[in-house]
Amino acid sequence: MRLLTLVLALSLTTACSRRPQGSPPGGAGAPIPVNIGEAERKDMPLDLRAIGTVQSVATVGIKAQVAGELISVNFAEGQDVKKGDLLFTIQPRLYSVQLTQAEANLTRDRAAAENARREAQRNVELGAKGAISKEQLDQMRSSADAAEATVKADEALVEIARVRLGYTTIESPIDGRAGALKVQAGNLIKENADDPMVTIHQLSPIYVAFSLPEQHLGEIRSAQLDRKLGVTALDPKAGQPLADGELTFIDNAVDTTTGTIALKATFANNDHTLWPGAFVDAVLHLRVDHGVTVVPASAVTVGQHGSQVFVIKDNFAELRPVTIQRNVGQEAIIEKGVEPGEKIVINGQSRLMPGSKVVIKPAEARSASL
Repeated sequence: MRLLTLVLALSLTTACSRRPQGSPPGGAGAPIPVNIGEAERKDMPLDLRAIGTVQSVATVGIKAQVAGELISVNFAEGQDVKKGDLLFTIQPRLYSVQLTQAEANLTRDRAAAENARREAQRNVELGAKGAISKEQLDQMRSSADAAEATVKADEALVEIARVRLGYTTIESPIDGRAGALKVQAGNLIKENADDPMVTIHQLSPIYVAFSLPEQHLGEIRSAQLDRKLGVTALDPKAGQPLADGELTFIDNAVDTTTGTIALKATFANNDHTLWPGAFVDAVLHLRVDHGVTVVPASAVTVGQHGSQVFVIKDNFAELRPVTIQRNVGQEAIIEKGVEPGEKIVINGQSRLMPGSKVVIKPAEARSASL
């Protein structure tokens, strides 16, 4: 019995020693199917992405500067208007009468001033002959000067009345789009009321405001000295480009609460794709890194010693530690560890060990598995 037990133990030990280390459970030395890609040398953009808010370059709330009955509204809600277009007309009769009154007072006082000036001139000649006293002559000169001052005051009142009459027609101060109408014809309008009668937003050009971490400030400022930095506005849901513009504003201070710097990009927006108040994804095109080594991001895994990839040589897997500079979409830029042209595993790494034999799946199988 002892001899039989010893023979069985030796047989089991020999069988175990014949199984290659690292062989997969499915069978000793069976190749592991993987999908592969290739490291490439490419030019890769460095883009900084943030949530942006569309803002009007100019927003004007239209208010009446004179009171009166609103007799006409000369635009429709949501209509595009040009600078100088007539928007509202307020009943002008009262202000027209005030202007007429001011002009009449001016005519009267001008006649009085002219008469006082002629009288003073005659008295100067009489004073030279000693016909009147010096005190009387000074008094007449003062009266003439006072009459001239009254004329100047009347001229100012005429101008005020003319300006107030002009305020009875309200024109658009900017090109833009009119919002919701807050008053209707026939209403009595207050002078400088709290709420605007309508608000006009300029749509072209337009701003997109966004913020980026302050760590990028130095690079942004340096790049802006060399060229204009482009900015793309993306649909936040679909990710599709909406418009292209350029960076035109960098705030003069970092927000100490958030550690970010405020930026603005200007877009022509001739087709009115961007709308004030809407959220977009703002992508700042900072620079392009030329001739860098790029691999599919799915090839990079994390091991005990950091980032790593499996490189295929002669149908065997070689594990390589790599240094990642940054990811761009579905690709990773490699600083060191892989050279352009090398084949790398992009799917099936979980079954691999260093030195594993592999079999490469055809493109059709790879597409189906992905």
